[in-house]
Amino acid sequence: MRHARRKSLASALALALSFGLLTGVGMAASPDKREADGADGAKAAATATATYTKVSDWGSGFEGKWTLKNTGSAPINGWTVEWTFPSDTKVTSSWDATVTNSGTTWTAKDKGWNGTLAPGASVSFGFNGTGGGAATNCKLNGASCDGTQPGDALPSAPGTPAASDITDTSVKLSWSAATDDKGVKNYDVLRDGAKVATVEGLTYTDTGLTKGTDYAYTVRARDTADQVGPTSGVRQVRTTGGGDPEPPGDKVKLGYFTNWGVYQRNYHVKNLVTSGSAEKITHINYAFGNVQGGKCTIGDAYADYDKAYTADQSVDGKADTWDQPLRGNFNQLRKLKQKYPHIKILYSFGGWTWSGGFGEAMKNPAAFADSCYKLVEDPRWADVFDGIDLDWEYPNACGLTCDTSGPAVMKDMMKAFRDRFGSNNLVTAAITADASPDGKIDKADYGGAAQYTDWYNVMTYDFFGAWDAKGPTAPHSPLTSYPGIPKQDFNSDSAIKKLKAKGVPAKKLLLGIGFYGRGWTGVTQKEPGGTATGPAPGKYEQGIEDYKDLKDRCPSNGTVGGTAYAHCGNQWWSYDTPATIGGKMNYAKQQGLGGSFFWEFSGDTANGELMTAINNGLK
Repeated sequence: MRHARRKSLASALALALSFGLLTGVGMAASPDKREADGADGAKAAATATATYTKVSDWGSGFEGKWTLKNTGSAPINGWTVEWTFPSDTKVTSSWDATVTNSGTTWTAKDKGWNGTLAPGASVSFGFNGTGGGAATNCKLNGASCDGTQPGDALPSAPGTPAASDITDTSVKLSWSAATDDKGVKNYDVLRDGAKVATVEGLTYTDTGLTKGTDYAYTVRARDTADQVGPTSGVRQVRTTGGGDPEPPGDKVKLGYFTNWGVYQRNYHVKNLVTSGSAEKITHINYAFGNVQGGKCTIGDAYADYDKAYTADQSVDGKADTWDQPLRGNFNQLRKLKQKYPHIKILYSFGGWTWSGGFGEAMKNPAAFADSCYKLVEDPRWADVFDGIDLDWEYPNACGLTCDTSGPAVMKDMMKAFRDRFGSNNLVTAAITADASPDGKIDKADYGGAAQYTDWYNVMTYDFFGAWDAKGPTAPHSPLTSYPGIPKQDFNSDSAIKKLKAKGVPAKKLLLGIGFYGRGWTGVTQKEPGGTATGPAPGKYEQGIEDYKDLKDRCPSNGTVGGTAYAHCGNQWWSYDTPATIGGKMNYAKQQGLGGSFFWEFSGDTANGELMTAINNGLK
């Protein structure tokens, strides 16, 4: 297994911190930055705050800065800031403070001349350092750096703002009230993370905007002690005028859409439009078709092409009729492509549950490929699909079932499908990210198969989870290794490097992102590596939960290996946030990868904030 690449981890953290992301418990962004940082649980100061930012990173070192602000009503006479750095991080020089350390604990004291802070005043000090530079466990004069006082609860999050009266230069916002034990005083309105107004009511009209431009609005409440609560959900707004939205770029941005999501999850193709995701993606994998009896077959006929959609559920606002030749998801995807012609759609076959039929089918690769071609190119929906994705978990290895076809089977399969589908159709595959010695990447000829493949969706998630019921707790999608990781080569960087070493071109590799978290219960330790009693409860399945539910139910309070984790009560979860996705997209660009993909759309928020993070990160 490959050892951790500290430079990759540092780069990911540097990107996050350059956007003001705060690391660790007890630190809060300045009020105008908190929403941009994604720190939904951040708290405003009742007395004073200390905020850490990483100003720059030049590979072999970095510049850090602390900013202190007196938000109370009395002067502060003298200040001391304490924090923890990882063992690889050292302060080499400092200014405007005296900085010392005892092991990994670092202490900064005022210089005397800058020790007095009047109410509302701020002071900063800086330093140069080496290592990753992620600060945690901050204390200011012995108290929490977020400035909150015991027993004084924060206000709740207001409702996600609604947008109306949108013009070329203005938009009216309205939201439902927050609650607080001592009363809500007013609300901050933030545009793209920056505060634009503080109002006492529940509406605000933002003016002076640019036509044809995308804006993201959030709202947060302040209580009578001037404490700031968590931000609301994000409302995406595009002003009128200005032509068509910006195209999504040349990197692949692919999401899986599941046919079963139309049932309990109540997630439909139209949600791609209302969330704003449709204009940001380049490709969709429709999951899943089955593999049985040596051929490709329909996975769910009702959801795929029979379910009738009402006008309010339909992409184009038109209801299905009883006698139309095609209904269901296939027809909705057709309408989506008509509305967003840049989107390409692939029909994905297999997946964890339906991978067992691949071994039998590959006894006759040409017949297998031909059956799939005839199904994908069925005249009823041939215009919907632009190719095929093969999700075999795993060739010549074990998943839900075990396969012993031999390492050449991957190359043979991709060649057969390329021969049958031709050069005008996309032929892709979802593949393992197990880079351990003699692990799943070593079991099949992914390098040889790459010549026939448009790209691989490298499933860089589900490395760890509550199938190990007792733990140790570990993030399910680490970008890099970290001290104490249960298996050294169970991380994205190791998988990408190993596939490259086997001859897979970087541009044919897509980095995988999970729009969900994995978690344990019975956990007392906040940091990774704790013991557990079993999987945490989930809405649909134990040990797994959508990001849209976890972000508020169990907000992240730490990062490790380039991804986020959260400890709330006795539960421990790991998942990606917009900030950690930004770091992963930076990694994808640095490695020259073809782009990114994710599993799957319904785990995102109603306004598509994770999809937005992928889109922004790959620009």
